[in-house]
Amino acid sequence: MSAREAFFMTSFVGAAAVDIRPATPADRSTIERLWLMFRHDLSEFAPGGLSQLPNADGTFRSERVDAAFDGGDGDWVPYLFVSGGHPVGFAFVRAVSAPTRVLNSFFVVRGARRAGVGLRAVRDVVARHPGNWEVAFQDANPGAVRFWRRVGEELAPGEWGEERRPVPGRADLPPDVWISFGYGEAIGG
Repeated sequence: MSAREAFFMTSFVGAAAVDIRPATPADRSTIERLWLMFRHDLSEFAPGGLSQLPNADGTFRSERVDAAFDGGDGDWVPYLFVSGGHPVGFAFVRAVSAPTRVLNSFFVVRGARRAGVGLRAVRDVVARHPGNWEVAFQDANPGAVRFWRRVGEELAPGEWGEERRPVPGRADLPPDVWISFGYGEAIGG
């Protein structure tokens, strides 16, 4: 087998199993690198047509990473998605002990998209915290719009909702789109 064939055999998710697990402090540097890809992907969907450029050192804002790993308000859980030894995504859940949990940040690397990884990861993460859920995204991101509406229908067929909410303290930005659904023991999702 050539090096090229070996590369392609080990670097694609395809039908490979995906391990979705709570991230540990040892995973932080991996998630920080995935975070850069996540923020880079989102930079093209800057709300209100504003540019989202990296900081002078090439990083992006990372207060959510800090909150997820340092406890924020003590109610966050970070998750890491791994396939064949390769990190393929992450999720940050906040308000895990509240009546409604929030899937605060969610990312799957481009090479693993459209292989079922995202839906599997969402299903696994929300199943670990049964109840009511909310997820925000922007109308300007058509991939997110399709994905999160599909998630709502897959996890709570006919029982999920969607609404637009102003971005707190940012009247200059278009509203975020929020979907809400119940999963597991949720009542009135």
